[in-house]
Amino acid sequence: MDMQESPHDPTSVRPVARAAYIGATAAELGRRTGADKAAAGVSQKVLFQRRGSVALYEDRLVLGGWNDSGDLVLGAADIASARTRFTELYGRFIGGLLNAGKPLILETRTDAGEIYLLIDRKEFMETTDDRAWERRINAWLGNA
Repeated sequence: MDMQESPHDPTSVRPVARAAYIGATAAELGRRTGADKAAAGVSQKVLFQRRGSVALYEDRLVLGGWNDSGDLVLGAADIASARTRFTELYGRFIGGLLNAGKPLILETRTDAGEIYLLIDRKEFMETTDDRAWERRINAWLGNA
């Protein structure tokens, strides 16, 4: 028998999009101190201690290295919404004055709850690719 990968094998499927992220849950951001928020003026990694690669496949969104157990894999049914905006947990003062610094917020139907992501964040420019990922994920959710 030939041992070639099946075209339906999820491990053989290439992602539609992939990028680096730093992230945190809303609960984690809510526990940050004033000193943490001040330090975030130098580096957002103080607030967003989860990091890895985000990959969108036809059937799932994967946050690589989400925790010590590994990746967080979300199907379309696991995501209630995807939006970019400033909130009281991560506001314009912390995220930068430009709209390009708004976090991507995934409201999930999982134990993770609300997830804040900064995708391909450029420290110096205070920009992210979050708005492009918001459009990409919402298009994917619309097709699911």
